[in-house]
Amino acid sequence: MDTMTEAPPLTFPAIWRHQNLLDLERLRSDELQAILATAQTLKNLTDGCRRKLSLLSGKTCANLFFENSTRTRNSFSLAAKRLGADTVEFSSSGSSVAKGETFVDTAKTIEAMGVDWVVTRHHTPGTPHLLARELKCSVLNAGDGPHEHPTQGLLDILTILQNRGPSDWTDPGVNASELLSGMTIAMVGDIAHSRTARSNIWGLKALGAHVIICGPPTLVSHRWEEIGFEVAHRLDDIVQRCDVLNLLRIQFERQYTRPFPSVREYAALYAMNGDRMRRAKEDILIMAPGPINRGVEITPEVADGPHSVILEQVTNGIAVRMAALWLLAGAHDRASKSN
Repeated sequence: MDTMTEAPPLTFPAIWRHQNLLDLERLRSDELQAILATAQTLKNLTDGCRRKLSLLSGKTCANLFFENSTRTRNSFSLAAKRLGADTVEFSSSGSSVAKGETFVDTAKTIEAMGVDWVVTRHHTPGTPHLLARELKCSVLNAGDGPHEHPTQGLLDILTILQNRGPSDWTDPGVNASELLSGMTIAMVGDIAHSRTARSNIWGLKALGAHVIICGPPTLVSHRWEEIGFEVAHRLDDIVQRCDVLNLLRIQFERQYTRPFPSVREYAALYAMNGDRMRRAKEDILIMAPGPINRGVEITPEVADGPHSVILEQVTNGIAVRMAALWLLAGAHDRASKSN
């Protein structure tokens, strides 16, 4: 039987004042460290995200998803339930939105039911930012078009820190902007349409990593070079230098034209396979935000191999989302008391 235990003492980080989590681009390195360290603490306290705590008992999380989702929606729901909160699930199909109600009016109606967080995914960039201006409760961005997916970026970075970070990375006295110093991390694939890539890029840069953005010229703009990132168009040119490869799915559903001649050619140039693994560093980490297309961006032997941390990423998604919910609720409660 799954029982809930009393909430353990947990110190709220003084530097965290955000009531919404909309992107990583505007978070400072010490704020990133605070949410990541909180995620690690909650993962430990819940026995690897399996046990329930009563930290958020009495609060309610509403999932407002206007795009299909399996992993992210379920992860947020589990995160809320692991900390004792209730959840409300909303889908645009068959809802009042289909009858003509505006997105904002739908969100305000859900908020009026007494929810404490709105987790939203929408195909239009900036939608969570609009909701944050219109709602009094906390808003979490679960993906806004090709813009950002902050909790996915955070769970990817948490996975890297757990496997390759310094032993004291959770200590707030450590210089957060140097946590990933000396590491070379490549985002490979469909950068143009990937919100996951953008959240990773900003978060990794803030924590001191050297970030390489790699993919076909049609999917990787040289504008990234203008703001200080390395751009590569051949995986074979960089694979030997990388400590981490994050392999992004080709998002055909967001593309209006085919950005490369064929899937077979893409796989030949960019898929992480056994041959490229033999030329990579011995301790390279292989990551993918999922869902993965086996044989396109990654071959089965690599996806299921000893260097893959793809399933760790899934577990860490619950940890990061627990941390986000707890921190936003705490910041919101503190702000309400001070008013």
